[in-house]
Amino acid sequence: MQPFALNYARPAVELEAATPYVYDAGLQLNLLRDGRVAACDFAVLAEFGTTTSTAGSKTHFDD
Repeated sequence: MQPFALNYARPAVELEAATPYVYDAGLQLNLLRDGRVAACDFAVLAEFGTTTSTAGSKTHFDD
């Protein structure tokens, strides 16, 4: 017997998200491509809400 949910389950679609910042392990900050701190850019914060780094816990923010 197949569970009812398996009749309608579909694989999750992976969306490609391009962030305008990268994590710098030496500074332990997210930096914009031009070297500025991402947490100081109001346009980035307005677009993404936060600049959470992917290193370690997701609860640590750069600002």
